[in-house]
Amino acid sequence: MGEGIGLIVIIFAGIIGFFVFLYFVPVGLWITARFSNVKVGLFELVLMRVRKVPPSVVVNSLITATKAGLQLSTKELETHYLAGGHVPSVIKALISADKANINLEFKQATAIDLAGRDVFEAVQISVNPKVITTPKVAAVAADGIQLIAVARVTVRANIQQLVGGAGEDTILARVGEGIVTSIGSAQTHKEVLENPDKISKLVLQRGLDAGTAFEILSIDIADVDVGTNIGAKLQTDQASADLKVAEAKAEERRAMAVAEEQEMKAKAQEAKAKVIEAEAEVPKAMAEAFRSGNLGIMDYYKMENIQADTDMRESISKPGSSSSRKKDK
Repeated sequence: MGEGIGLIVIIFAGIIGFFVFLYFVPVGLWITARFSNVKVGLFELVLMRVRKVPPSVVVNSLITATKAGLQLSTKELETHYLAGGHVPSVIKALISADKANINLEFKQATAIDLAGRDVFEAVQISVNPKVITTPKVAAVAADGIQLIAVARVTVRANIQQLVGGAGEDTILARVGEGIVTSIGSAQTHKEVLENPDKISKLVLQRGLDAGTAFEILSIDIADVDVGTNIGAKLQTDQASADLKVAEAKAEERRAMAVAEEQEMKAKAQEAKAKVIEAEAEVPKAMAEAFRSGNLGIMDYYKMENIQADTDMRESISKPGSSSSRKKDK
């Protein structure tokens, strides 16, 4: 019984050891590489496993590159994988560039891949240009009419400037700036509507693809719509602002006039008070004149008659009095 259990353990351990051996020594992958004319040693595959590099990724990529006529080594592919690159994507990009007669070296492809760009997609865009549609760009012509334009930009990847070159966002921003400048330089919005291709020509002349990872092939204006009348709106706003300023100045003048009127009333009240005060001194002066003998009784009656006559004349001369109405009749 004990011998049977021991035999089962030995067999089980042998099976596990066999699979462990196949894991560290990928014999099947080595045989595939040999039949594909790829020179890779069995011990080299074991070392890849130890360095935590998937042998299948390196060997299969090397087989694909060899079948396409590319001369690469396992060391180069392994180094790129350890640097964090995408080996299959680089191999596909190199094969695609070779078939399209595009000069792309392995080091350049790996640099593009490690820079964070999809090198295979870049080669595809270099072979088949890509169309980028700009968002709606609003600009104002010299006559104050707003125009809203949409452009389609056809670009081709510039392999030589993929590392360090600006991306699509820069292209869109520069094209939008060029559209705004072109519309703003037009005398009237009708000129733009009649010949939208002028925008394309002016924008292309500015060399907007300098320092970018793309080469602009063409800029086509897809749509131009008329927006609001910015000039009229600005004039309306200016008129409204001028009206408010005028109203403020008028209110200031009215306030000053009211203040002056109040000041005049205050002065009149002050003068009236002085007159009343002076009139109050008259009886005192007359009494003093009687006591001193400077004023007689006849002089007093004569003065009273003169005052009465003066009051009567003033009453007659006032508008609305009965004597005045009889005189007018």
